Amino acid sequence: MDPKLGRMTLKEWVAIESDSVQPVPRFRQELFRMMTVAADTLQRLGAHVTSVDMGSQQLPDGQSLPIPPVILAELGNDPTKGTVCFYGHLDVQPADQGDGWLMDPYVLTEVDGKLYGRGATDNKGPVLAWINAVSAFRALEQDLPVNIKFIIEGMEEAGSVALEELVEKEKNRFFSGVDYIVISDNLWISQRKPAITYGTRGNSYFTVEVKCRDQDFHSGTFGGILHEPMADLVALLGSLVDSSGHILVPGIYDEVAPLTEEEINTYKAIHLDLEEYRNSSRVEKFLFDTKEEILMHLWRYPSLSIHGIEGAFDEPGAKTVIPGQVIGKFSIRLVPHMNVSVVEKQVTRHLEDVFSKRNSSNKMVVSMTLGLHPWIANINDTQYLAAKRAIRTVFGTEPDMIRDGSTIPITKMFQEIVHKSVVLIPLGAVDDGEHSQNEKINRWNYIEGTKLFAAFFLEMAQLH
Repeated sequence: MDPKLGRMTLKEWVAIESDSVQPVPRFRQELFRMMTVAADTLQRLGAHVTSVDMGSQQLPDGQSLPIPPVILAELGNDPTKGTVCFYGHLDVQPADQGDGWLMDPYVLTEVDGKLYGRGATDNKGPVLAWINAVSAFRALEQDLPVNIKFIIEGMEEAGSVALEELVEKEKNRFFSGVDYIVISDNLWISQRKPAITYGTRGNSYFTVEVKCRDQDFHSGTFGGILHEPMADLVALLGSLVDSSGHILVPGIYDEVAPLTEEEINTYKAIHLDLEEYRNSSRVEKFLFDTKEEILMHLWRYPSLSIHGIEGAFDEPGAKTVIPGQVIGKFSIRLVPHMNVSVVEKQVTRHLEDVFSKRNSSNKMVVSMTLGLHPWIANINDTQYLAAKRAIRTVFGTEPDMIRDGSTIPITKMFQEIVHKSVVLIPLGAVDDGEHSQNEKINRWNYIEGTKLFAAFFLEMAQLH
């Protein structure tokens, strides 16, 4: 494959403003255009492509917007070969040059070997790298070493709307012959050393509402004679986690998988320059001093983060208001073997206990609005060993075996619904800035990533 051709396609794909987060018709039209362009690209490769109609999405304000189609594509159906399925998404987070981008986010711009543009690393670049790897075999008039399948969606950044139902429906059809599923939707932990990801944290998102009445109060007229909702809420949120990051909810650590000697050695082998990591994060001091402790608290221990308060006065100036009703928002990143419904009960019981001790006349309601399970794979499974060998071939080094502190719900979905082995092979460097301003993928990562996928096909062929 000519690297310039691959870059040209990435330029065309980045130019499509496929924002799934902002629910407006213009962006939905762009999403449909993006999926059509991708389907055409795959058809030109010789793939059998089905664009599945996903219906429409009902929004809280009553409007309805169409959901972009999901692409199911197949290349080859030789029963003597293994079948590898690639999952990717072509929607992006919102981007606006006025938010601090140094260039137009929808014009792929190369500076010092870095290809800047929204979606460059998350996830258009990796999807194209997989396509480029396939097209390299086509260009060389070589048979594909494995049968290839694609499942590509356009709503990942908005929670993969309606995808689970489709995966369930296709369990015994599209997925029936699949041996392994590959996802490339996260990053290395280094700028130059490749990685394989074998676990992600889950997430449980909570709201806690404290209400006195529907209207706000004047603090001169009512201050001093009320149980103020904001004071109750601050006490509730303050009871969740201490200054060292330890979660204070009783029983929360009971089900956390015990640390093994083998796991400790895995952390020791990972390359992480703590000073560089701290500087690039622009953080004065982390809670922990060693590489191993930092990585473990990012990946294999739960964390609790407080995100915000709805209903409180947050504008500039001094407004002497007592909010009549406030809603606090926080989440817990879950790890194996924590259970979402058990965590929900523990958090609710804890907050009810703290609230009852305040003897407040306000009403409190705790709700878990999102519950996503953690995911972990066996790093000795065949596809992990094949990915390791492919990395050695292309990069001449052993990969970092890493977990991801965030949540990639699709991994657990594939594992639980279609019962297929999932491997995460990231292509992007740690500083790619997915979701943030000036997102980029390095030209080197994009090209070497394409080679890595081609080498992975050859390694997977050896297993059959």
